[in-house]
Amino acid sequence: MRYVGRFAPSPTGDLHFGSLLAAVASFLQARQSGGKWLLRIEDIDPPREVAGSVQRIIADLARIGLSPDGEVLFQSSRSFAYRKACEQLLESGQAYWCACSRKNLPPSGIYPGTCRSGISPGQKPRALRLRVPSEPVRFTDGLQGAQMEQLQRTSGDFVIQRADGLYAYQLAVVVDDAYQGVTEIVRGADLLDSTARQIWLQQCLDLPTPEYIHIPVAAGADGKKLSKSSGADSLSRFSPAKALREALAFLGHNAPELDLPGTWIWALNNWSLEKVTGKRVSNVIGALPASLKSR
Repeated sequence: MRYVGRFAPSPTGDLHFGSLLAAVASFLQARQSGGKWLLRIEDIDPPREVAGSVQRIIADLARIGLSPDGEVLFQSSRSFAYRKACEQLLESGQAYWCACSRKNLPPSGIYPGTCRSGISPGQKPRALRLRVPSEPVRFTDGLQGAQMEQLQRTSGDFVIQRADGLYAYQLAVVVDDAYQGVTEIVRGADLLDSTARQIWLQQCLDLPTPEYIHIPVAAGADGKKLSKSSGADSLSRFSPAKALREALAFLGHNAPELDLPGTWIWALNNWSLEKVTGKRVSNVIGALPASLKSR
């Protein structure tokens, strides 16, 4: 099977240094493997979207030299596939309707299975939940090593279709990774705790499980992960070559000071997953390079 990788940002703000890390690492993994690199826009949550961010994300990726192989896939065009997956899970008994709201959850946020045996008389269905297994989900991450998660203790039966009718991230990403034939997922370690849920969904839907690599995530001066919601600086403020060099340096690859094409040639010739820093989850939070704070 030919290698297929992807980068899948959500249009909740502009591309920033933290998201660039995943874009660069996933692109280089795909190119080193002689495979394809796809771009997917995860626009399934309209209330959180920022107007114009889709166009700016695509433009910033192109400006840095990251061009996908093929057309961009928009999750907003894939509702029919998510609906079909939900119907399949309902028919198999692996999913069920739940009448609970957030206020019904315990302080831990872990769903206790209130509606597992059916909704109480007089209540209306709100969200669709997936039954989780009693056995732990195990997988081996390309950087983080052997992983095990007991979903009953960490999430409980989780939502795959929300009360507002929107499909959950966990469902959409699984359906679309299979649809696009993704063989390896390279993303930030902040998403490591989503992986067991996604693998369980793949098993329930009889879909293939790709390989996973969770890379270090960047943090600001406050120690918190850089994100669009935290106001991280847009990459459009920085020169493309400089932004790429800093991303490579964060990932353990110290490129010489070259122009953008030269930096990409160096990166393609020198990329090695073994050089990526912060291999363990406890070490994934790093500092935003000071040189990215100004031009």
